[in-house]
Amino acid sequence: MKLHEEISNWLGDYLKESNLESFVIGISGGIDSALTSTLCAKTGLKTIVVSLPIHQNKEQLLRAYNHIEWLKKQFSNVEYINIDLTQTFESFKSLFESPSDLSLANSRSRLRMITLYQIASTNNGLVVGTGNKIEDFGVGFFTKYGDGGVDISPIADLTKTEVRQISKELGVIEEILIAKPTDGLWEDDRTDEEQIGATYEKLENIINLIGENSKEDVINNISGRKREVLKIYLDLNKKNKHKMIPIPIFKK
Repeated sequence: MKLHEEISNWLGDYLKESNLESFVIGISGGIDSALTSTLCAKTGLKTIVVSLPIHQNKEQLLRAYNHIEWLKKQFSNVEYINIDLTQTFESFKSLFESPSDLSLANSRSRLRMITLYQIASTNNGLVVGTGNKIEDFGVGFFTKYGDGGVDISPIADLTKTEVRQISKELGVIEEILIAKPTDGLWEDDRTDEEQIGATYEKLENIINLIGENSKEDVINNISGRKREVLKIYLDLNKKNKHKMIPIPIFKK
């Protein structure tokens, strides 16, 4: 059985065991949400794909729409909802005198999370996460209680390389396959890799090295750009650790 079949079977089994009826996935125009929605659709169970633009880049919106159209043609169990959150975001933003750009970017993500859960509640569904292994469990490149607020994470153990390979195998449209990863949370067109400071492939190499060797051996035996990427990974992993571990609980 192929890996994508295992993941789809796991998704279907979990939904049925939870006595729920649908999957709800936010579609960004990127490859992670494209693959996740395809894996959900392959279960044959009700799959609701949702576009939630907030001052969204037109190219991102077009990619999202084209993927949704492709998905609907492939799978009769796919339903589409579009909710423009721009005015909601602007109303929220107006409540604060001088919010930082980062706080506003995270607020966009959290508004989307709230909306996805509203849809899921109405449709007896699960909110499906779209984070991959490098983003969510390597450098913590996600918004806490935003895109990190989900019920199930089907691609969280896949590297970006694996995400691309499986997406290609499943026939995800070319414009999604070649698009530069972006979180779509800013007014400009900055990519994930520009924000992180390294490509996903280079981060994967570092994570693989650490997995095969002790951290000290890796630190002592690499140089140049690899050493720079190692520092980026270690710094972000430490900084964002609070996102990747359970909430601390004081026990009396």
